[in-house]
Amino acid sequence: MSADKPPVTARQILERCDVLAAESSSDTGIERVYLSPEHAAVNRLAADWMYEAGLSTWMDAAGNQRGRFEGRQPGLPALLLGSHLDTVPNAGRYDGILGVLLAIAVVDRLRADEVKLPFAVEVLAFGDEEGTRFGTALLGSRAVAGTWDPAWWDLHDKDGVTLREAFVEFGLDPDSVGDAASRSGDVIGYLEAHIEQGPYLEEADRSLAVVSSIAGARRFALTLTGEAGHAGGVPFHRRHDALAGASEVVLAVERLARTAGAIATVGRLQAFPGGVNVIAGRVEFSLDLRAETDILRDDVWQAIQDVIAEVCQRRGLICAIDETHNAPAVVAAPALKSVIADGIRATGDLSPMTLFSKAGHDAMAIADLTAWAMLFVRNGRGGISHHPDETVTVEDVAIALDAFEAAVLALAETYSHPTA
Repeated sequence: MSADKPPVTARQILERCDVLAAESSSDTGIERVYLSPEHAAVNRLAADWMYEAGLSTWMDAAGNQRGRFEGRQPGLPALLLGSHLDTVPNAGRYDGILGVLLAIAVVDRLRADEVKLPFAVEVLAFGDEEGTRFGTALLGSRAVAGTWDPAWWDLHDKDGVTLREAFVEFGLDPDSVGDAASRSGDVIGYLEAHIEQGPYLEEADRSLAVVSSIAGARRFALTLTGEAGHAGGVPFHRRHDALAGASEVVLAVERLARTAGAIATVGRLQAFPGGVNVIAGRVEFSLDLRAETDILRDDVWQAIQDVIAEVCQRRGLICAIDETHNAPAVVAAPALKSVIADGIRATGDLSPMTLFSKAGHDAMAIADLTAWAMLFVRNGRGGISHHPDETVTVEDVAIALDAFEAAVLALAETYSHPTA
């Protein structure tokens, strides 16, 4: 790609977010899941933009779209930049997507300025961070980190399609998924830009922040089983009402987490058989539990289990628990946090704000491969995310692009001249 081609601007980044938003399986909002036709479509778009920015491109063995920009000489270890292109149902258009497009735009600037770094840069557009389709998050980044679990092949989506079957239908070879893994000796670190999924930058009237750590998260699928019966025929003292029991558990989840300073959410609950005049014989519900430390998170989970046991004993219910996701809390590498802070300072903010991320990110998985750090970008309207009201401004995106590029250049300086 010609060096005299002008690099992508912040406004063009937002226009690309709009283009990607059109690739959705839903007519009423944005929904784009792993190994779907929409996933293939956004990979093709990202590949085109990567190529225009001067990267060589390929889709890896796990369906992640990737690109590489060589350094001063071919074959150097690479700095990884990236985020994800999949979404939750009824999603916003910036969660993950903005980070991928900022990474491509940084490389586009390096190309335009004919910068040759002391390392290569690889951009990764992960195919599955949210876990929407198969219930287990970070599949794309775990494949890159080399932590793929063969037990996942039996996971299935709402239509009964297994992960293995979806791989084959997408044109991937399940037996080759290990080829997606990067070797630790071939990478020097990972930087990710992401919208803040919270209100703190907006409240402080700041554009950017350094991320200090990411909460440890566990997810569970729980089933309470009692006995269905006629709403008019079964007296209260003989009922084994699974929905009433589940309601007690849901309220206890909120109370225990708030008291302990953790975060817990029941986002899905379904009663069976579902008749208006039938006592619920079975209830299935989800639990998302996260905290700044794994110890705190696990202590709250133990307290929740104690409540479940008491409710089941009192109401004559049986509980089945399936843990679908477990990611430990991770802490950003001090040296890479420092270059993110240097990048923010280069934009004129001399005292960068530092935030703890309560939401999970691909950096959690990549932490098993290499050191990481993150840049948060202000998200308006109260910081709402996983929602169509996600909002960023062209001014903040321009500042984020400047800061992200400056962080890469600051890392290049320290990489070339390490302190004694």
